[in-house]
Amino acid sequence: MNLDDIGEPFAVGNTANIYLFENKIIKVFNDNLPETESISEAYKQEYAYSCGIHVPKVLDVIKVDGKQALLMEYIPGKTIGEIISRNPEQEEHYMSLTIDIQQRIHQCEGHSIELMSAKLNRQIKFAPNLKNNLKSMLLDKLDSMPIERRLCHGDYHIYNVIISDNRAATIDWVDASVGNIRADVCRTYLLYSQFSQEMADTYLHLYCKKSGLSKFEILEWTPIIAAARLSECVSTESSDRLLRIVNHYIEEN
Repeated sequence: MNLDDIGEPFAVGNTANIYLFENKIIKVFNDNLPETESISEAYKQEYAYSCGIHVPKVLDVIKVDGKQALLMEYIPGKTIGEIISRNPEQEEHYMSLTIDIQQRIHQCEGHSIELMSAKLNRQIKFAPNLKNNLKSMLLDKLDSMPIERRLCHGDYHIYNVIISDNRAATIDWVDASVGNIRADVCRTYLLYSQFSQEMADTYLHLYCKKSGLSKFEILEWTPIIAAARLSECVSTESSDRLLRIVNHYIEEN
């Protein structure tokens, strides 16, 4: 299969381009990723599916112009992010819905999926613009954090949940791991605060209210998650902002 055969992508992400072809989704990964990326994401998505999470069904792992790719079920609909942008007065309602789904994901125990602690350790070690002494402090803090083996999406936000036929499907499982759910919640909080502190605060308030977790035990992960995110080099994220978050933690301690 060639890229010319499948047309233009309808979505471009940090790790892949997404195409709609013959009523199926083709996710074509960037060349700079490990050769096992497509197989790894397929396994994670299939595992979530086996847990009863509504996700697009993986149909095959293929090559497109020599690039690794996933062939998946197409789930038509709108993301919750799109719905909220058109109906801002319903933000809390839809945010609450996404939290219900995230908590359902967190109820699953992970098996044979990468440990979050190993992933965060690797990301912090390779984070650019982060001095070695800061890396050491953050790695020590990571080692001291409570261990869990819960399924965590790793990139959960309102644009990764699609509403279709009154059902919500969670997409983009490339960053999934098993670990402490508080770290996963903190990651989502940081993603929202990048664009809207008000949305981030609403999310954190609702998650704590629904789960019984405290804001402190979630936000304690902030410097670790911010440092790890530096290694992702996402164009929409400010590395200066992430460094300020890390340095703020260092100054407080």
